[in-house]
Order: sequence, then C-alpha cells, then structure tokens
Amino acid sequence: MKKLLLLILPFFVFACGNNPDVIDDMGDAEFQLLDQDSAAVTFPDDLQGKYVVMGFIYTNCPDICSLITQNLKKIQQDLNYPEDVEFVAATFDPVRDTPSTLKNYARSFGVDEGFTFLTGDSTQVFALMDSARVRSQVSMTTETEDGRELYFINHSDKIMVLDKESRVIFEYGGSQKVIPSIVVEDLNKVR
Repeated sequence: MKKLLLLILPFFVFACGNNPDVIDDMGDAEFQLLDQDSAAVTFPDDLQGKYVVMGFIYTNCPDICSLITQNLKKIQQDLNYPEDVEFVAATFDPVRDTPSTLKNYARSFGVDEGFTFLTGDSTQVFALMDSARVRSQVSMTTETEDGRELYFINHSDKIMVLDKESRVIFEYGGSQKVIPSIVVEDLNKVR
C-alpha cells in the first residue's frame, strides 16, 4: 500500500500543478457585443470550449494599446496559431471603435484568423470592463478645428487568460515585452 501511495503521489502533485487558481468565473456572465465584422458575439458563451487570451484596447490610444495588440499577436505566433485558443481584443471606447474601425485596426497589425475584436453598445462594453476589472477614464478632451471631439483615455494595462469554462486563470500587465513568453509558458502548462 505504501508503494502504491508513493507512485500515485507524484502524479497527484503534478496534476494539481496544472490546475491554476481561478481568479474569477465569467461563465455566468453574458455580454451582447459585435465583432470586427459586425457579427453578434455573446461573450463569453460563444468562445466556451476554447482558451481565450484577451487584451483591452482602444484604437486611438497613443501608447500601450498597440503594445498589447502586438503582444497578443506574438503569443498567437509563438503558440503556432493554435485552434484551441481564441485571441480577443475588447475596446473600452465603443463610441469611436465601431466594427469597421476595429477591422481596419486589425488589418494594420496583420491579424485575422483566430482573432476577435469586440465592441458594441456602451452599456454592454462597460459592463464587460467592470466584470474584467478594467478601469478607464477620459484623461484629456479637446475639440479639433472642424468641431470634432478629441479625447484620450487612461486605462488598465491588462491581458488575461480564460480557460475553456470561461474562468479567468491568469492576468498580466499587457504591454510588457516579456509577457508573450510568460503567457505561452503558462498556457503550455494547462493545455
């Protein structure tokens, strides 16, 4: 019996090491959004059964959002375009980030397959941001000569990973250069 226990114990410890703590369970949440092709997306329901690597951006961002998007792309490349992982970038600026704006943004980064950019009704977008604990606040507003409002947003710098049951299992600072290798390593442990 003692030998059997010694044989089973390493397996049990190894298996437990591959089950990260759940940070948050988004499985009961439901957000009605639109993707970059204007198709309806119920998040996270429509992505259940896949791991989700998700960043939060806005297309008029002058700094870290492009780094977050580049990191998402690098993670996808380093994982060799996995079929069991969906890459998502959700905007917290739904007024300016329409589906067509997000589609152009995606093109500028050369991402398409396995990538979903999300926007939608402000109420739904802000509810998603609250659920994901992403904070944003307009930091500067001005009016252009032609009367358009121009504003910038201070916001959380975040990439998170959801497991196949829509539970948040990892969170990272999204714009840091080292993040892709860490996310890849973490995902390879649990996939």
